Amino acid sequence: MVRVLTILAYLVCTLGYSQNEPLFDQATAFYNEGEYTQAANNYLKILESGEHSAELYFNLGNTYYKLNNIAPSIYYYEKALLLKPNDQDVRNNLAYAQNMTLDAIEPLPQTSISKLYNKLTAYLSFDQWAYVAVGFMILFVCCYIAFYYFKYSAQKRIAFISSIIFLLFSVLSVILAYFQYSKFQSDQPAIVFAEEVGIKSEPNNRSQAIFNLHAGAKVHVLEELNDWKKIQIADGKTGWLLADDIKELKDF
Repeated sequence: MVRVLTILAYLVCTLGYSQNEPLFDQATAFYNEGEYTQAANNYLKILESGEHSAELYFNLGNTYYKLNNIAPSIYYYEKALLLKPNDQDVRNNLAYAQNMTLDAIEPLPQTSISKLYNKLTAYLSFDQWAYVAVGFMILFVCCYIAFYYFKYSAQKRIAFISSIIFLLFSVLSVILAYFQYSKFQSDQPAIVFAEEVGIKSEPNNRSQAIFNLHAGAKVHVLEELNDWKKIQIADGKTGWLLADDIKELKDF
């Protein structure tokens, strides 16, 4: 029964991919011909079918950048980075798009240790760190088995030391995967889609706007109350805005 379900799942995934591949190729052709609106529509149809990938989000980001729609361009670049955090092409194009925004937000200063930690954990996604941990664990088991089968002391010593090193790397990868997963769960990033929005001191229209944000600005959602969401920006400022003014990145 399990085998039958596995085969059915594979056929469904394969069928979905085969149906979307011509649509993806057609969208890419539209993009290359400068028909960016039609390219975006085709890419969005693929998303509506339930398929998500870093490549798809990256192409959508490029398409909206060509259309000079900076907010959705940044939005899809950021979504691509959630799936491939170390993709340099996505990072470069995201930087170009961010240069087009109106808000100059200076992030809070970080210590050298914090910078190193953030750079290390963000190098891979939490599931990628988990795969790395599994890979090191396999190497640990192989070296540990080799330790028993080798006859010479020099070979045994090398196998034993290698197994310990691989075990330590595996444990470190598990720790990084855990920290990255915890950060992923607690962090709720979003992109401002309103052309300009006043960030309120309280979740109501009567309160005073304490600062303004424009389309393309990245915020982090802290909490929500009815139709309002409390957000924080990179420089530490917080405030409230209407939920419709932003689009959260983790909707897949």
